[in-house]
Amino acid sequence: MEYHNPVLLAESVGGLNIKVDGVYVDATFGGGGHSKEILQRLGPNGRLYAFDQDKDALSNTIDDNRFILIHENYRYMKRFLRFHGVKEVDGILADFGVSSHQFDVADRGFSIRYDAKLDMRMNQDDELSAYEVINDYDEKDLRRIFYAYGELRSAPALARTIFEKRSEQPIKTSEELKTAIKRYLPARKENKILAQVFQAIRIEVNQEMDALMEFLTQIPELLVKGGRLSVISYHSLEDRLVKRFIKNGMFEGEPERDVFGNYEVPLKKVGGLIIPSASEIKQNSRARSAKLRIAEKL
Repeated sequence: MEYHNPVLLAESVGGLNIKVDGVYVDATFGGGGHSKEILQRLGPNGRLYAFDQDKDALSNTIDDNRFILIHENYRYMKRFLRFHGVKEVDGILADFGVSSHQFDVADRGFSIRYDAKLDMRMNQDDELSAYEVINDYDEKDLRRIFYAYGELRSAPALARTIFEKRSEQPIKTSEELKTAIKRYLPARKENKILAQVFQAIRIEVNQEMDALMEFLTQIPELLVKGGRLSVISYHSLEDRLVKRFIKNGMFEGEPERDVFGNYEVPLKKVGGLIIPSASEIKQNSRARSAKLRIAEKL
């Protein structure tokens, strides 16, 4: 199966500051590009544990006795690492983008380019798919996901239109969905708006924001002192959560301060925001929205 080269490969793996005998996690295995790069930097006593909930990714497993691929969502990282006898690790890498394979396989339903059944499940064994979201969610919940996850000002109109159209007959495919909301797709913005609509549905189907927050809250306990977190995000919703957690150790509010106005956080940022170079974006257009942040356990 074809998986494109990972975005910000050298920068994200380099940000882990790898020790040759360390223990590391690739939380989003995909095509295995990041894992292969980490393994190249590990010595014979190093260990790498990778996670991926997509069955298709399992065919990319790496034949290396230092490597274990765990078929699970990264939100359960701590639980399954402990199953393997691992309580602390030296570094964790995550690339939250939808893989090129998932976009390019038409029947997965992730891409606006193809007519396919409404699916969008990263874990094909999950019960909730895009079909249920579009056909079973009430109008209020449709409005919520389009506004919160798609950042669409037209969320109320989109939700109302879908609610009305599906009462006539179920909306089963991506083309039927596009047709249902066509009046809200001006030609010069059609692809942009469709991408936002599909993003909103995909995030809801896969509970991506909940999974991200559960993932991040495990980091302080899993990392050894001086251990590194290297995270690549692709839209502002993810990046805001990552940035805020690195800064404050929480997603809302402010950490409690002592009488001197000081507060403690579990992580400190390493360097500034890293984005792909112009040449990398030219080679892989999907890199254009990538943002890499690196943090270290205090």
